[in-house]
This record gives sequence, structure tokens and C-alpha cells, in this order.
Amino acid sequence: MRTWLTPAWALARKFSIFGIAAAIASLLSGATTFAQSTEEAGGEASLKLPDLTSVQFLGIDGHKLLLFGILFCVFGLIFGLVIYSRLKNLPVHRSMRDISELIYETCKTYLITQGKFLVVLWLFIAVVIVLYFGVLAPVPGKSIAVTLPVILACSLIGIAGSYGVAWFGIRVNTFANSRTAFASLRGKPYPIYHTPLEAGMSIGMMLISVELLMMLLILLFVPGDYAGPCFIGFAIGESLGAAALRIAGGIFTKIADIGSDLMKIVFKIKEDDARNPGVIADCTGDNAGDSVGPSADGFETYGVTGVALITFILLGVKSPTVQVQLLVWIFVMRIVMLVASAAAYFINGVIAKARYGNVDEMNYEAPLTSLVWITSLVSIAFTYIVSSMIIPTLGGDTSQWWKLATIISCGTLAGAIIPELVKVFTSTESRHVREVVRSAEEGGASLGILSGFVAGNFSAYYIGLAMVVLMSVGYVISTLGLSGIMIAAPVFAFGLVAFGFLGMGPVTIAVDSYGPVTDNAQSVYELSLIEQVPGIQGELKKDYNIDVNFERAKTLLEANDGAGNTFKATAKPVLIGTAVVGATTMIFSIIMALTHGLTVNVEKLSLLHAPFVLGLITGGAMIYWFTGASTQAVTTGAYRAVEFIKGHIKLDTAAAASVADSKKVVEICTQYAQKGMLNIFIAVFFATLSFSFIEPFFFIGYLMSIATFGLYQAIFMANAGGAWDNAKKIVEVELKQKGTPLHDATVVGDTVGDPFKDTSSVALNPVIKFTTLFGLLAVELAVQLTASQGAGLAHVLAAAFFAVSFFFVYRSFYGMRIRSGA
Repeated sequence: MRTWLTPAWALARKFSIFGIAAAIASLLSGATTFAQSTEEAGGEASLKLPDLTSVQFLGIDGHKLLLFGILFCVFGLIFGLVIYSRLKNLPVHRSMRDISELIYETCKTYLITQGKFLVVLWLFIAVVIVLYFGVLAPVPGKSIAVTLPVILACSLIGIAGSYGVAWFGIRVNTFANSRTAFASLRGKPYPIYHTPLEAGMSIGMMLISVELLMMLLILLFVPGDYAGPCFIGFAIGESLGAAALRIAGGIFTKIADIGSDLMKIVFKIKEDDARNPGVIADCTGDNAGDSVGPSADGFETYGVTGVALITFILLGVKSPTVQVQLLVWIFVMRIVMLVASAAAYFINGVIAKARYGNVDEMNYEAPLTSLVWITSLVSIAFTYIVSSMIIPTLGGDTSQWWKLATIISCGTLAGAIIPELVKVFTSTESRHVREVVRSAEEGGASLGILSGFVAGNFSAYYIGLAMVVLMSVGYVISTLGLSGIMIAAPVFAFGLVAFGFLGMGPVTIAVDSYGPVTDNAQSVYELSLIEQVPGIQGELKKDYNIDVNFERAKTLLEANDGAGNTFKATAKPVLIGTAVVGATTMIFSIIMALTHGLTVNVEKLSLLHAPFVLGLITGGAMIYWFTGASTQAVTTGAYRAVEFIKGHIKLDTAAAASVADSKKVVEICTQYAQKGMLNIFIAVFFATLSFSFIEPFFFIGYLMSIATFGLYQAIFMANAGGAWDNAKKIVEVELKQKGTPLHDATVVGDTVGDPFKDTSSVALNPVIKFTTLFGLLAVELAVQLTASQGAGLAHVLAAAFFAVSFFFVYRSFYGMRIRSGA
């Protein structure tokens, strides 16, 4: 690994990670040596998949039917690789290719560092998995020597999946950014739109195909009595991977972005000025935060939602036949939606090329919007058609197929409606965004920031109500006979709504990935210094038959970046909404275990039970701390980046910043990203253990609270940040007022919005899901320990765990705050 990045292992030693992990192992194993075997194993250990061959679908059994699903996953992988190859072979000038390869090299080094860091964080999870599945609740009738390695391996596979798709996303995007920059030289908008979208679809199809393939392999080839725990291990692993990559990437990218952007105000230089050492770090950050983060997050979201539904079916449905029918139906729906996304992409591509292929001006948002809506409608149509074929009768009821299809379609429709609502508050055409510009014109940065707050708050209202309406439709339909098949049918309906959110998975990821490519394309153009290459106009004419107009090329790239900003914003509420709705289903699994199938202790899920109420209040405290801690890491890191850049920028003596200075900024970003991530992860990890040991129903309240508070905090911050970002874009592209006081005011708003939209808000999604998934094991540990040793020991451990968590909460500010000369 390169010496200019802080090694994860050294950082781990610095904060004594291994010492903390050892302390956990010692503390818990000392407590659990007295654990007595119970008559019934813990919920996760006893999850057992039914025999898929026992039910026929379309003339073949469920196992064979899903084997065909593997072929569709392979087709999805081929789709992604074909586009990858096509992007790689698109024409590009060497000056632009060299910059994109430099960006990839810094991204690659960052990812290697994060990979080592992930292994260290996994040790915490491994300790708890070993204690739970190895001591307290081993898989019934199975050897620990076999089950533990398998479950641990599944957790590592989950991490590897999140990590692998993130790496693929970076590689595709760094191909696409230089090709998009080069395409702008032709002066036509369509290629500038098409290339980033191709890159996004490549990532989306690859991501969903890999995740689905992994889950199918567990479902079809792992013995049924192992599969339940393996799914839990897999989901925890991918959730850990996504949380680490999302949080650290979000901190990294905004340190670099702020450090680079503020130079426009300090030195009155243009955006992405090649002399600015922060620009390469900013490009790396665009990929670390806006490509790695969403890729890993989308992978994990898709998997965790599936695991939540599988867990519900195994716990809430009594009939093995109905279990098989629902499991097969769920996976067939996933396969169908993969096909629907590909079909919609091609349909939209034909329409977009016919409308915009040869035009000189286009609204970049229009074909992206039509892609989302076409995908939603095609997915809904496929959902009804295939459901009628797969489950024409469910539990003796011939009407359930259309009811379940309708519930899923509520989520699929949300995947189109929510982006429309997001655009109301973040698009360059939005009245809210133009209000930010008008406010900044008259009142400077202060009024501009206040208007952004208004946009974020209003967006939380409208998007929250839209989710409530669609979930309510799902709830109403769930009352029409579904309760005769399962217990708590509305909870299953909420899980299906979350599942429907993800029905457009490849397209959701595609329009989200559009943003980092368009952002990087601008940077690559400027950093390449192509306008200064001797004889460049003649070279472009001779080699590529391009009559270049450099000013037009830059205008097109800037306008496209505005569309990228908008559609980056649209994916965030979809992912956080999925996290919250899906968490509801996973929390139900914990409730089922605590109430023995809703037969005892149900009265404790009430405002009359004080611990439950206290848990609700505690969750809000954690959400607000997390927001502050992640922003603090950005603030301190950006301070150090600005300090370094201001001291080393050479505006008069160099045409471009030195590679060494650029790498130093990347090192600063990586250092503070890992410090911030370490504080946050340990605080969240030990808080989860502590609160589950205090009292199980306190913990249920806590989980419900972080989901609810997190939903609105994330929507508010994401859309306020999006409004500030595109307000700056209006000033730059439409008003052409770069370098003016108005531009300075909107740059300030944008730098405030950077950690809002790309650090704190987006990271709440994996934090909620990781806490809920890990909470499955933590609360079972607590319950079994209390049953065997009484509440006293559990409360002592809760206090000890909280002390560790509080130390890192304290440290996330006082250990990260800005000190002069540090």
C-alpha cells in the first residue's frame, strides 16, 4: 500500500481495536459460560427453510424454477460487462484518459485502505456471531465446528459483495468520466447524457445481479437448517460493508469537495482549476462518496430487505406450502424486476435517441425522468402478470395474487413518485431552488442557507406523507384475507412495499450514478488542460473529425452536471425509505422472538411500558449525535485540507498542482474519514449492545425511534443540500455569474449542504439497517443471559457497554475538534 495513505492497521492499533474486541470477548464469554441450554433455540439459530421441491410452479418444482433465475443473474452480469467494455473502448483524448486513470489510481488506493479497515471492523461482529451461534444459540442438531465457519464465511461474503460492487462502480465511472468529457467536444448534448447513463446501468445491473445470485446460491444450495442463520450472517456482513463505505466515503468526499470549492472564494479561481491541489482529491471523493457509497448501499439495501422478508415468512407463516409459495414468488419477482429494468432501459433508449440524438439543446432531466417512469410502469405490469402465473392460489385463496402484486406495486410506484417530489425541491427548474438564488441575491449566504432549510423541511413533509399514503394502501389490502395466511399481515405488507421500492433497483442505481460521472467529467476536462495542448484543434479534426468549440463543451458539461445533481438527490429518499420500511419488518422478527409468537409480553409494546417509551426517546438522541459526529469529521478534515491547500497552491508558477500535493490532500481526507468512521462505528456498535442489554422492549422502542427520526432527518438534510447545490449551478450556468458576490454566497450554501446531502443523510440508511440486523443477535444474547443469570449481570454489562459507547461519542467531537497547529 502506498505510504501517503494512513494504513488501516496502524490506525486500528492507535485506537486499540483489538484490545476492545478482546475485552468484549472476555466479558461476554465470561458471562455466557454459565448460560444454560434452553428448551427452544434462539430465533435466528432455529430458522429453517422449507423444502422448495415440495410445491409445483408452472409444472416444475420451486427449486428447479429458481435455478433458472441463476441464468438471468448471469445475463445481468453479462449486460453489465458488455457496457463496461463498450465504455472502455469509447474514443478519448490521451490528456483526459491520463487524468481519469490518475483518479482511478487514487480511488484504488483508497479502496485498498478501506478494505483493510473493514476487516478490522468485522472482528467486532465476528466476536458476537461466535458467542451467539457458538455458545448461546447454536443451530439445533448441528455441529458448531461446521456452523460457525459457514455463518462467518457468509458474513465475509456479504462484506465482499458490498466491497466488490463498489470497486466495479469506481472502475466504470472513471472510464465514463473521461469519455463524457471527450464527448462534449463534439458540441452535441446527447452523447454527454448517454455515456453517464450507460455507466450507471452497467453498475446497476451488475450490482443487483451479483446480490441476487449470492442469495439464490444460499437459498438453493445451503441446507435448509443452515440457510436461515446464513442469510442473517450474509445480511450483517453486507450491512457492515455498506455502513463503513458509506460513512467513510461520505466524510472523505465532502472534506475534499469543501476544501476544493472554498478556493474559488479565497483565490477567485475557476472550479476544478488544475492548479488547485484539492481537485484530484475532490474527484476521488466523488467516487468514494457518490459511487462507492451508493453502490455498496444499494447492494446492502436490496439484500437486507430480502432477508427481512425471508425471516418474516419463516416466522409469521405456519403452512410450509405457503412458505414455499411466498419464498419462490419473492425471488421470481426479483428476477422479473431485473428483466423489467433492462427492458425499460432499451425502450427509453430508443425514445431518447429518436428525440435527442441530433439536437443542439436538450433538457438532460427529461429522458432520465421518462426512464424512471417507464421502468416503474413496466415493473408493475410484469408484477401482475407473473404473480397470476406463480401464485394463482395461495392458502386456498385465488385472489391473493393480485392483492400481493398491488402491495408491491405501491412500492414500485413510490420509486417513481418520490423522485418527482425530490425534483420539486432540488431541480434547477424548481421554485424552491430559485428561491435560494433570489434569497442569496438580496441577503447573501445567510438568506440563501435559510431558504435551503425551508426546502429541506418542506420536502420531508411531502415525501413523508407520500410514503404514509402508499404504505396505508398496502395496509388496507393486507386486511383483505392475508391475515388468514400469516400473523401480523400488515407488517408483511410494509416489507413488500419496501421490496417494491427496490423493484427498479438497476435504474435507481443508474440515475444515482449519473451524478458522479457528470461531476467528474467537468473536472477531467479542466484538469486535462486540453485547451493548452499545442495544435489540439488540428489534432482533434484529424484524428476524430471534431470541429471543437471549447466554450460550448464546457457549457454542456456544466448543464449536465445540474441534472446529475438532481438525480443524485432522487435516489437518497428511495434508499432511506426502504431502510425504514424494511427495518419495520426486521423489528417484527425481534418482536416475534421476544413475545414467543405474539403470545406473551405483547402489552410491553405500549406507551404504558416505561422502558419502551424511554427507548423511543433515546433513538432520537442517537440520530442527532450521529449527524453531528459525521459532520464534525468533515469540518475538521476540511479545515486541515483548506489549511494545506492555501499553503501549497501555486497560482503564478505552475500550470497544474503537483501530484505530491494532490496526494497529500487525499491523505488528509482518508485520515479524517477513517478517524470519523472509527468513532462512529464503535459508538453505534456498543450502543446497540448496551441498549439491548438494558431491557428488550427498551431496545424495540430504540429501533423504532432511530428509523423514524432517521427518515425525516435524512430527507431534510439530503434535499436541503440538493437545493443549495443546484442553486450554485443556476448561478454558474444560467446566470453566468462566476466570481461574483452572488456566486460566493451560493458556494457557501453548497459547502454547508455538502455534508448534509452526501455525508450525514445518506449514511443514516446503512446505520439504521446495521443496528437493526445486529440487534437481532444482540437482543437474543441479552435475553438468554438474563434468563440464565438474572437481570443484574445484564445491567452491569449494559453499563459497561454504554461507557465504551459514550467514550467514543465524547471522542467524536472532543477528539476530532479543530486545534491550532495540530
